[in-house]
Amino acid sequence: MSMSIWVIAEQRNGQLKKVTHEMLGKAKELSGGGEVVAILIGSGVTSQAASLGAYGADKVLVIDDATLAGYSGEAYAAEAANLIKAGAPAAVFLAASTAGRELGPILAAKLDAPYAADCVRAEVAGDSLSVIHPVFAGKAFTQVTFNAGPAIISVRPNAFGLPGADASKQATVESKPFSGSASRTKVLEVLAGGGETIDLTEAEIIVSGGRGMKGPENFPLIEALAKNLGGTTGASRAAVDAGWQPHGKQVGQTGKVVSPNLYIACGISGSIQHMAGMSSSKCIVAINTDPDAPIFKIADYGIVGDLF
Repeated sequence: MSMSIWVIAEQRNGQLKKVTHEMLGKAKELSGGGEVVAILIGSGVTSQAASLGAYGADKVLVIDDATLAGYSGEAYAAEAANLIKAGAPAAVFLAASTAGRELGPILAAKLDAPYAADCVRAEVAGDSLSVIHPVFAGKAFTQVTFNAGPAIISVRPNAFGLPGADASKQATVESKPFSGSASRTKVLEVLAGGGETIDLTEAEIIVSGGRGMKGPENFPLIEALAKNLGGTTGASRAAVDAGWQPHGKQVGQTGKVVSPNLYIACGISGSIQHMAGMSSSKCIVAINTDPDAPIFKIADYGIVGDLF
């Protein structure tokens, strides 16, 4: 079955995020020869548009305006909704990121469309698109099949895998005017955290520390390991609540949901809330002195011992 699938490209400071390429690759795979369209919204982003063709986009609709420099869910959803209404695709992919978790529900409401959040798989079942997403804090998975469109689907970063790029393919770029939709909110300032440059939600390797790290002075140990592996660091809620790590590093139901290729849990017992944020990792290594720690139930490799 041929269907048109659109992707809302995620960018930060004019640079495209890896999850955008992952979504385009899956959209191309599922479209069955139908048109794959990317929506790119922001300020100073036009130069990035044509490159999306290398990952599967046939066309890129760009809304480039200085007013859109700072992300605003209200403004971005209004612009995207106008384009989607005119194009009537079967489905729209967007990232299950901090921004996407806000944007998805607003967009679905504006379009009166079905919405599935934080999906980890997608496939075509007969004449319909079907997705899999976790429920009950990751303890079960639900399959959702859409019988009406456009289906709004947020995708967990790293879930689909990164497609190979074909640099010879360039997408058709169409500039669309900014509608100037009135927004009740305005971004006044963005305070960026320092330190590591790898986005936790897009990292392929994560080394996380928990209460077993015994204090903030020991986190350089896992930071060095993560750096040597080409990854980044995370933390459990216990470590964050203790003030050992910033909240931006928290992995779990009340932190960030991650799906790296490798997740190393150091001194993390494995509460339900933590496992909800990392259980979809491809390979999980747990190090803990307690042989009965819940983390071992989902670990691919478990080491009962002193992490130091």
